[in-house]
Amino acid sequence: MTTTSLSVLRMNGITKTFPGVKALSEVDFEVKGGEVHGLLGANGAGKSTLMKILSGAYTADGGTIEIDGKPVPISSPKDAMRQGIFCVYQEVDTALVPELTVAENVLLDSVAHGSAWLRWSTLNREAARILDSIGSDIPVKLKASQLTIAQKQLVLIARAVAHAAKCVIFDEPTAPLSLEESEQLFAIMERLKANGVGCVFISHRLAEVTRLCDRITVMRDGSRVLTKAAQGTSHGEIIETMLGKTFAEEFPKLPADLGGTVLEVRGLRRGTKVRGVDFTLREGEILGIVGLVGAGKTELSRLLFGADRADGGDVLLRGKRLRLHEPEDAVRAGVVLVPEERRKQGVLVEESVQRNLSLPILRRLSAGGFIRRREERGHAERLIGRLGVKPPQPERPVKHLSGGNQQKVAVGKWLPTDASVYMFDEPTKGVDVGAKSDIFRLIGQLAQEGKGVIYLSCEIAEILGIADRILVMSYGRITGELSREEATAEAILSYASAGEAEHVER
Repeated sequence: MTTTSLSVLRMNGITKTFPGVKALSEVDFEVKGGEVHGLLGANGAGKSTLMKILSGAYTADGGTIEIDGKPVPISSPKDAMRQGIFCVYQEVDTALVPELTVAENVLLDSVAHGSAWLRWSTLNREAARILDSIGSDIPVKLKASQLTIAQKQLVLIARAVAHAAKCVIFDEPTAPLSLEESEQLFAIMERLKANGVGCVFISHRLAEVTRLCDRITVMRDGSRVLTKAAQGTSHGEIIETMLGKTFAEEFPKLPADLGGTVLEVRGLRRGTKVRGVDFTLREGEILGIVGLVGAGKTELSRLLFGADRADGGDVLLRGKRLRLHEPEDAVRAGVVLVPEERRKQGVLVEESVQRNLSLPILRRLSAGGFIRRREERGHAERLIGRLGVKPPQPERPVKHLSGGNQQKVAVGKWLPTDASVYMFDEPTKGVDVGAKSDIFRLIGQLAQEGKGVIYLSCEIAEILGIADRILVMSYGRITGELSREEATAEAILSYASAGEAEHVER
């Protein structure tokens, strides 16, 4: 770990109240130069509000912000940037200009204010130098629209370096990244530390937090409840502090009786992504399918949902072969999917919670081509209560919900369909611990109702906690099967890398 210097940033007694809600109550928060400080909390804890105040998106009702020991006014994002405070968000597209080049995005202020004298060759060389300083070789003449999410994050980090950032806020930066891309990001954060930059790291992945951070601060109900060194702090202690409950209390494995075979998959294949997959699923069973990024889990779920066409193989539901040409075929048969990319594929973000929850059963809620609005609202209110969606407002646009509550809507819309098989692809991606607990309970209740559940994830701890039986995928194949009793993280990792040699040889 890099030795940290004196405080570069200090927030003192920050308070913020919204109509009817006290979001922050006299919160103190400090970041030292050359440290990564993890900021943790369940949905609604106040961490996002605190960071929005720091980045100038909100103005605090009370309290002060100091940079290098001196009070500074921050009432807009421009004020924050002037003070050396920059943000790298999970949703990076809104921070970049897609039709500008990498160089222009890195040195955006120069482009915006110096066009009369700007030399493009100088701009390109300077942007390349800055990118090189953080270990990136992205071509500076590429347009931002051509970049991957990981590359876009690097451009934002380079922009912060170009402005001599003192503090960089990383808000769920690894949620959309592969393991390799995450490792690259961590290496760059270490470089920032070595140069004396303070980093705030917000993540729901506790393994990342305890590995990467020097200190952690935990918030609950708008207050700071813990600040301590990250090293030596257990995940159980963090979760209990975040929620006021133990891990076992918050993530219970609900008992369910197993019935007969509900789904059978034989030799399912598509290109090199899914290569001869066989498995069965029983009523009341939660079948975990685990693997590293690129193992083929998502591609398998899309085949079972009819979103992609298989090259060969059979899918049987209660012994009857399914013809899956499109998702409607799967839904009619009783097979539904909560996809990994919930904002793009799982919900209609511009529509209301009520409309999203009604979509799969609109025919049932309509008469003569018109939706019975009162019945639709009653349906939505009942589901919102069961799901624990917050705030409980049927008319609220889904885009204004937190990630965890968006996921609850993505899950909840399928509940009235009475499907036989429910598939969940990375259902806790970017979801806070509190919402994760609610989702686990919903999945457990589905199993208790006799539904077959397929839970696909690269999060080994989650698979170990929720699954009755575990299949491990590697490069498109099932490489191992483990019962709940015999499954360990070590065994899963061993099977997860089992297909690597064959893949390299090919």
